[in-house]
Amino acid sequence: MKEQPMNAMNLSIVIPLLNEEESIQELHDWIAEVMQSNHFSYEILFIDDGSTDASWQAIQRLSEVNPNVKAIRFLKNFGKSQALHAGFKAAQGDVVITMDADLQDNPEEIPELYRLVTEEGYDLVSGWKKKRFDSILAKNIPSKLFNWAARKTSGVKLNDFNCGLKAFRKQVIKSIEVSGEMHRYIPVLAKNAGYHKIGEKVVQHQARKYGKTKFGADRFIKGFLDLITIWFVSKFGKRPMHLFGAWGVLMFIIGFGLTIYLGIDKVFINPGGRLLTSRPQFFVALTTMIIGTQFFLAGFLGELLIRTRKSKARYTVSEEIHLSRQIPRITS
Repeated sequence: MKEQPMNAMNLSIVIPLLNEEESIQELHDWIAEVMQSNHFSYEILFIDDGSTDASWQAIQRLSEVNPNVKAIRFLKNFGKSQALHAGFKAAQGDVVITMDADLQDNPEEIPELYRLVTEEGYDLVSGWKKKRFDSILAKNIPSKLFNWAARKTSGVKLNDFNCGLKAFRKQVIKSIEVSGEMHRYIPVLAKNAGYHKIGEKVVQHQARKYGKTKFGADRFIKGFLDLITIWFVSKFGKRPMHLFGAWGVLMFIIGFGLTIYLGIDKVFINPGGRLLTSRPQFFVALTTMIIGTQFFLAGFLGELLIRTRKSKARYTVSEEIHLSRQIPRITS
């Protein structure tokens, strides 16, 4: 293990959660045991995403006996991506681990993930739940299709994009913006930010011990839509005119060319022929010119929005525990 500078923190463990009161104590004890046996300096960051059960009270009890427990509580449920964003903003460890609070991710994997980042030089290491304890039809097959599409679209060669157990170099999570429902595509966001050393490790997947999953089958539909979004944003997010402007100019040229053709035909070739408005080419020319103009204006307006947009609040924090570097109560 590499020598750490004085006062450097080895690990930040970011755990977003929603209504997981039964598992919090057991998960904390398991993580603490792994940290102590490996002599890691660490913090556990619980992000309570608007739980309606006693999850926050369980976290408060843990923080009273373990100063390494820190927490952020959202005023209501804002989603996993927003929870991770808040956790990333507060994390201070050299390596940041994300994991779910349902005990399906095994804390015993953390030391090896830490080693891969600190000694092997990976920017990001994603877990791969090769053997799963989920429903084959409801989760396994849709997950395989989803991961195949994500690999083909993003170029990131991972087998399990949606695995919650991941390890990041600190600089990575401070350089990316996790918003909307983009937590599934953090490796893609990292790649787009210039971090290309992305690895994968087979991790143990455990059956859910308490409660039930908070995600339904609709997450795969949302996942595919998010995949299209992130592809578009990575390609044209900073230069929408490159897409809309190019299509607009092409459509306008086609329409304008047809208009010239119709004009020459009517004036010089067939003056006594049908009226222009009775020819289908006229309406094709008119439609393509209108669509081309609209595409061009869409690209122009997109460029203006990018240059004038202001960040807005994405979530509201109601309480914090043991955070020396306070994050804003309402943050973007």
